[in-house]
Amino acid sequence: MSLTFSHFKFRIVRRRVVRQRRKALGVSTEEYVHARLVYWNAFYNFSYNKVFIRNVRSRWGSCSSRGNLNFNSRITRLPPELIDYVIVHELCHLGEFNHSQAFWDLVAKTMPEYKAMRQCLKKYRV
Repeated sequence: MSLTFSHFKFRIVRRRVVRQRRKALGVSTEEYVHARLVYWNAFYNFSYNKVFIRNVRSRWGSCSSRGNLNFNSRITRLPPELIDYVIVHELCHLGEFNHSQAFWDLVAKTMPEYKAMRQCLKKYRV
């Protein structure tokens, strides 16, 4: 695949936007995710084991059967409301380890607009 000048320019602009967003957060990805986890878990009171920030290619987040929460290291590239959606989504898997209606009801407790968030998240590549 050959890169054109416009593609190269787009990547530079995108990196600059990501850097500006991280700078606006004022904290590292780990600190930001942990802070938002504490905030959202105040509504659910779930207990989780460990939190990992990893460089994965296929998903924004996951929850293991051991209660570990995993988040993509690129999560801070998302708008803040989508970061919160991913965090709430994974937190709710601690209560319902599937995508049943009971799971979506848990998500809707704090994010009634979760359907729109889910559609919006699909526009972003991992």
